Amino acid sequence: MNELWTKEKEKEFFQTSISNFATPEQLFYQSDDNRYYAYWPKSYRGRTTTLQSRNSLIGSFTERYSRDLLQEFARSHGWYAVQKVVCNEIGLTNKSPADVAFCATQSRIQIPNNIFALFEVKMSIVWNWELVNPRGDQSYRCLGDYNTHQGNPGLLRSDSMLKAIGKSINIRVSGHKSSHIPIIILGNTPIQKSYYTKVDSLSVSGIIQGFWSVNSCPLEGQDSLKSTSKKGFFRIDSYSELLENLETLFSELKEFFSSMKTKNELGKIIEIANQEAEFEKKAERFLELIRR
Repeated sequence: MNELWTKEKEKEFFQTSISNFATPEQLFYQSDDNRYYAYWPKSYRGRTTTLQSRNSLIGSFTERYSRDLLQEFARSHGWYAVQKVVCNEIGLTNKSPADVAFCATQSRIQIPNNIFALFEVKMSIVWNWELVNPRGDQSYRCLGDYNTHQGNPGLLRSDSMLKAIGKSINIRVSGHKSSHIPIIILGNTPIQKSYYTKVDSLSVSGIIQGFWSVNSCPLEGQDSLKSTSKKGFFRIDSYSELLENLETLFSELKEFFSSMKTKNELGKIIEIANQEAEFEKKAERFLELIRR
């Protein structure tokens, strides 16, 4: 499956869920006049409630979608795109596994050397929808993009951003065995302006390699953010662009390192590392010394 996130994908979520295991009340808000909304419209003035039951359903759906979207690239490199990957050595536990990972095997339980990339999925319903005739011949009417409803979907939510950042930092500080593994946050919305500098800093520092949105057109009749200045956030506009970004991600083996030392300590480390003859050996020696 090579489709980016679209309105049709959201309709598929609702149709599949209602056909198989969910009720309309688990997926939609019910208004005072008995209409069923995916989000409360900004124009709505009636009684409102909070809907929690949809979160786990859309979470499972978007993780499967992301795995399928990434699977062809993984196979082209002899890897597997695997959901719910556990690797205790790098902080991925049964309670907090990787949403999707590129791995050498299809097993959920992995060792660090067999993990090639980690993807944290932060997607949700983007557009507002009305379920028409919920007890009969159902249909779905798109009421507008996220500017027309009261919810903040996907990466526009601060809690989604903070959870993704926190989980990534936890992986990085769990030990040096995760230092070679790139981390990508996959979303289907832009990000808030207050996070532009933060995502660029996270990318430059190497903690997270990018926040990527796979929704090329989240707004009706207007453009949305393509990328931040240093591409910490980047909007993917086609499947071929996704492949290009993935190829760039794996074009060279990179290492994450982090430390806080005095200038005197750093000077000594640099001087010792510089005694090696080759660039890669200098880097290896530097990383070895800075991690002591």
